[in-house]
Amino acid sequence: MLKNASKLKPLGWNETLEKTFAPFREKGFEPGRVAVEDKHYYVVFTANAELTGQVAGKLLHDTTRAELPKVGDWVAVKILENEEKAVIHHVLPRRTKLSRKVPGRETEEQVLVTNVDIAFLVQALDQSFNPATLQRHLLMAHDGGVKPVILLNKTDLCEDVLEKLNAVEQLAKDAPVIAVSAKTGQALDSLTQLLKPGQTIVFIGPSGVGKSSLINQLYGEEIMPTTEVRERDAKGRHTTTWRELIVLPNGALVIDTPGMREFQMWLSGEGVHETFPDIEELSLRCHFRGCNHTVEKRCAVLDAVEKGELPRERYEQFLKLRRELEFLNRAAHRKKSIERKRAKNAERGSGKFRTSSEQW
Repeated sequence: MLKNASKLKPLGWNETLEKTFAPFREKGFEPGRVAVEDKHYYVVFTANAELTGQVAGKLLHDTTRAELPKVGDWVAVKILENEEKAVIHHVLPRRTKLSRKVPGRETEEQVLVTNVDIAFLVQALDQSFNPATLQRHLLMAHDGGVKPVILLNKTDLCEDVLEKLNAVEQLAKDAPVIAVSAKTGQALDSLTQLLKPGQTIVFIGPSGVGKSSLINQLYGEEIMPTTEVRERDAKGRHTTTWRELIVLPNGALVIDTPGMREFQMWLSGEGVHETFPDIEELSLRCHFRGCNHTVEKRCAVLDAVEKGELPRERYEQFLKLRRELEFLNRAAHRKKSIERKRAKNAERGSGKFRTSSEQW
């Protein structure tokens, strides 16, 4: 590994990345990692400096919003001499990513963070406790290739910690579940044992669950702003307004993310199977290969629900998430079909293609 590249090792640089970057290095580019994303501006860590970055016009024009640089990305940059600035020309292939559908009615992917090893999925043990949201975050982590670890924060405010812990362990299956308190420091040593030098961890969860407070505890001092939640409904305000990569004293890398008021899943691959491994295992015993687990006879999943072996609530959550993903897949397919028709129409030079809704 080159001398300058070895300086990036604390940020997660490795031999695989070096080989991938070789063609860019030959063209005079330098590698860097995106540490902060704030609208159209970035902070990029390179081997020798912390630079303000902007995306090159060609990259901006030739890629979708989901393909533009995100916190955690490794990028190829041209450094502007004597300006402490860099122009981002390429984004290296992502090893992992966490995505959701963009808020609102538009069918488009929003990449939250990339190249992370562990996702700490945070829920608060207060009035805001929401296992359904946690289930969605689990699916997002599994689908993005990220190891999930569930953190149940604010044990100091909860009188039935064990009951909620057991409920979450049932839906988490193989994902570790840790009950902690950022205020008292309870069980935080369990977190620090998971933090390895050069590994990247992200905190995901709604506003007010204590993500920034947990990061402050791990860092050893207050580096992230925090606010109190409203007592009447346990809702918090956004204290993080951008995604930021932080290097902890022990060499681990942490990304804090803004609390998500709205979370809709993006297209899922194998994530559903990993999030519901019990249902996946049961489905192998269904009589019909294409069993939908709803009305079919000799369905092992329905049989397990009737016998009480599979909790009905978990089964219904599985159906709900599957319906949502099927709808999203259909919407994405329609969008791609319209875009292909428009592109063909433009090539023929026969004027603007209009959808049926645009004709009225």
